[in-house]
Amino acid sequence: MLMQSIEMAKYFYIFRHGQSTYNLQGRTQGRTDDSALTELGKEQAKNIGQRLAGKGIEIIACSPLKRAKQTAQLANEALNVPIVIEHDFNEIDVGAAEGLSRTEIKERFSEIFDAWHTTDRKFENVCYPGGETKKQAKERIFAGLQKWAGLDYQNIAVSAHGIMLAQTLIALGYEASYVENGSILELEYDGENWRVVG
Repeated sequence: MLMQSIEMAKYFYIFRHGQSTYNLQGRTQGRTDDSALTELGKEQAKNIGQRLAGKGIEIIACSPLKRAKQTAQLANEALNVPIVIEHDFNEIDVGAAEGLSRTEIKERFSEIFDAWHTTDRKFENVCYPGGETKKQAKERIFAGLQKWAGLDYQNIAVSAHGIMLAQTLIALGYEASYVENGSILELEYDGENWRVVG
């Protein structure tokens, strides 16, 4: 019997949390942690679990923020696997823009606003005062993905935020300015390269 010459591919199912109270109010959340899931958000979270059932999920790596943890717990009703907190999958820190509406941010930080809300990678080092750049967030996210790819799991779910899905897609050559609540991004890692599967 011949031994396989390559490692088995790893699959990551990264999902954005369900709709939160801040999403509903049009406020920017970032690391703010007093935002919880709405009733719609809870339904979206349960739907994530139903969509991932049958994928062979072995574990959920979860952002430490409440909205991601709630989503993971509700999705896990259909999966029944361990949930582990992973700080590398936290939302981006938007510093002084935390908790503000889009209009308030545009008024206070007009020079930053347009650069922040573009997918043009030449602006990936822009950040709000006291916050994190998209480049820093992307490096943190991929460090986390690489770490998890090295663990003894083949099918990993990740409960995270819009920035993780968007920056992962952008890093892999896709346009992504906004990702809907409850969206799932499926990635394959073959030991060298990341590929978007669905």
